[in-house]
Amino acid sequence: QVQLVESGGGLVQPGGSLRLSCAASGLIFSSAAMSWYRQAPGKERELVVTITIDGGSTNYADSVKGRFTISRDNAKNTVYLQMNSLKPEDTAVYYCKARGRTWRFGPNSDYWGQGTQVTVSS
Repeated sequence: QVQLVESGGGLVQPGGSLRLSCAASGLIFSSAAMSWYRQAPGKERELVVTITIDGGSTNYADSVKGRFTISRDNAKNTVYLQMNSLKPEDTAVYYCKARGRTWRFGPNSDYWGQGTQVTVSS
């Protein structure tokens, strides 16, 4: 059973920082592309950033470029999202997504975490 568990969300003032973590289990993490999405109230879920299996390539949404940084630690089966210079419009539930397989010759599938709330407010 694949599990993605996000942590690190909370309330922060504008200009502040947070670091989200997503711990994965039940899949071959080192061969999974990992992404962070977010969904603000009344809006559709949007892609924030994706990182490739070796961390060599990332793709950020324009709205977070230069402020957010994704990284992964394949030894710990964990992906991180460092968020700096936070703005009120970054307020959302942040979700971790893995696209990977549970065994070597299995199909690639998408798996989602339960989400963690980030609120940016003074």
